Amino acid sequence: MNALLSVSDKTGIVDLARALHAQGIRLLSTGGTAKLLADNGLPVTEVAEMTGFPEMLDGRVKTLHPRVHGGLLARRDVPAHMAALAEHGIGTIDFLVVNLYPFEATVAKPGCTLEDAIENIDIGGPAMVRSAAKNWKDVAVLTDASQYATVMAELKANGQVSRKTRFALSVAAFNRISQYDGAISDYLSAVQVGEDAPADDQAPTLDLFPGQSNGRFVKVQDLRYGENSHQSAALYRDLYPAPGSLVTAKQLQGKELSYNNIADADAAWECVKSFDTPACVIVKHANPCGVAIGANALEVYSKAFQTDPTSAFGGIIALNCELDEAAAQQISKQFVEVLMAPGFTAGALEVFKSKVNVRILQIDLPAPLGASRSGVAAWDQGRNAIDMKRIGSGILLQTADNHVLQRADLKVVTKLQPTAQQLDDLMFAWTVAQYVKSNAIVFCKDGMTMGVGAGQMSRLDSARIASIKAGHANLSLQGTAVASDAFFPFRDGLDVVIDHGATCVIQPGGSMRDQEVIAAADERGVVMVFSGVRHFRH
Repeated sequence: MNALLSVSDKTGIVDLARALHAQGIRLLSTGGTAKLLADNGLPVTEVAEMTGFPEMLDGRVKTLHPRVHGGLLARRDVPAHMAALAEHGIGTIDFLVVNLYPFEATVAKPGCTLEDAIENIDIGGPAMVRSAAKNWKDVAVLTDASQYATVMAELKANGQVSRKTRFALSVAAFNRISQYDGAISDYLSAVQVGEDAPADDQAPTLDLFPGQSNGRFVKVQDLRYGENSHQSAALYRDLYPAPGSLVTAKQLQGKELSYNNIADADAAWECVKSFDTPACVIVKHANPCGVAIGANALEVYSKAFQTDPTSAFGGIIALNCELDEAAAQQISKQFVEVLMAPGFTAGALEVFKSKVNVRILQIDLPAPLGASRSGVAAWDQGRNAIDMKRIGSGILLQTADNHVLQRADLKVVTKLQPTAQQLDDLMFAWTVAQYVKSNAIVFCKDGMTMGVGAGQMSRLDSARIASIKAGHANLSLQGTAVASDAFFPFRDGLDVVIDHGATCVIQPGGSMRDQEVIAAADERGVVMVFSGVRHFRH
């Protein structure tokens, strides 16, 4: 039996080679891998010696040879195949160990040139991997160091690799080739070429939206059903998930997450991680029904819950601070589907031990925006922050709505100027409104939502619903700040929020009737500031 080893990442390759050699398997290799094995005292035959043809074109051609692909592709159960090998003096290759040129890591480097990217496109490696994976019944193909331990254990125990493992390795190999080709396609179809484009030895300009988009997602699990019980569903994650995203969560207890649990949990987590002080977000049907900031987990949960106790029943709760026992005791008094935080004290987890169905997720908070991820280009990192919406036979792509409003960006448009407290409330309300389905109207005061109107066709109706919600929760809207995710097209929506107690309003501005709305604010004696940014959310 023969094994061909040719790897870019040499992690664990010597130990694997020793295990293969111990089974009497002849080692074939190329270039640097061959030298490494020889330096470690292993007998190794250069592929060039086997093929009778030297490496050429700076290593571009070395394994593209019938003695290699014949040995990989020949079916052992087909006499004509074996006769052809014998006629041409070709031996079988029963193990192939290949990981590819590091294209993804290369283009991840700042200033990567087009020439560097091109030279790190593997040709012979993928060709061999495809040949071996196609002939999986006879060839074990390893494409990642994480697979070595399983193969070594099976060789030691049984002297061979099981059929089940060979098939799994084949599937993994084709997946790896697909991922690799997808990365190359995404990168090259984003390169801007033309008379004014940078030279090949310079870093190219890359379009954020390439000519072809190749989604690369890995299945995490099947789900019991989808949004409704008659729908099938599964959860997939990005090949390179962003740190601090929901799919990186560790489930500490509880039932399996449902489709709706996951969708709502994502909405809650995206909102709560936007605050840099302790915060709690309670979500129901993808909308925040209570949001608060404060000094600790107990305070922020208690305030968030007060906004809408009715909607909070069976909701999703997310905190951006450690959950302690005191907060856990309070949360445990209500029916909660999912509870998320970056950390839990032992006492907090003990509180929920008896509530075995409560899904508890621990998620690390993300690194600051722009921090690099290993093996992912800054360009590809930006593409990871792309929102995707499926439509009939197509997709809509857009950059994520992650705009962070700065106080310096605010434009006071009324005669009255905001107080320091009003500015705090306006900024808080604006952050919440960004995560509420349009049309969105959010009343806030003292770091707490007081009424949330979401998802209405009319902004006027959203304003009325927000006030109704506050009334049901016995919350006074006197002296509140209001955020509107888009401009007021008429003064009527503004009049509604003022009638219910708002004294300051933040909105994007940009309506042809802005002056009419500003005049109404001055007439009613309230503060109005423009953010200059709209936050539609559909």
